[in-house]
Amino acid sequence: MQFSHSFDTIMHTSPNPDTFYPLVWQIVRQVPVGVVSTYGQIASIIPPPFPDEADHFQRLGSKWVGEALNAVSFRDVDGTPLSPVVPWWRIINSKGGISLPSGSTAAREQQQRLLQEGVRFEGGLVALEVFGWEGPSCDWLEQYGLLKPKSLRKPPAPQQLSLF
Repeated sequence: MQFSHSFDTIMHTSPNPDTFYPLVWQIVRQVPVGVVSTYGQIASIIPPPFPDEADHFQRLGSKWVGEALNAVSFRDVDGTPLSPVVPWWRIINSKGGISLPSGSTAAREQQQRLLQEGVRFEGGLVALEVFGWEGPSCDWLEQYGLLKPKSLRKPPAPQQLSLF
C-alpha cells in the first residue's frame, strides 16, 4: 500500500485529515511494545507535501501528529474503530513526558499502558535514551515513501584527549 503524500494542503494550512491521519496511524502502528516515540519523531518520517513548505511543516508537524492521535478515539476512514489498533499511548513529547492534561483520565491511562509494557518513568519522564524508538526498518520506510526518522538518542559527548 503506497500512501499519497499530497495532503491537500494549501500554503500555511494543516494537512487534510482524510489523508494525513491514516498515514500517522500507520506509522504509529510500527512502534513496538516497550518503546516510545515522540510527536516530532513521527512528523520527521513524513515528507513535507510541498518542498517550499518544509519549514512550515517541520514547525507544525508535531502539532498535526498530536491532532491525528487525538482523533484515534474516532474511527478510521473506513469506519473501523482505531483504539485497539493504533497504540497512541506510545507517543510522548520531546521531553519524555505525557502531553495530556496532568491527572486526567487519559494521562493516567497512557502512563498505565506504558508501565504495563515495561516503560519506566523517572520524575514523570521517560528516558528517551533507554526507551526511545529508532524508527521502522529502512525497507518499510522505502516501501511507503517515507523518511528516516530523527533519532531520539543524543550522540555521545566527544572524548577530550589528554595532553599527558
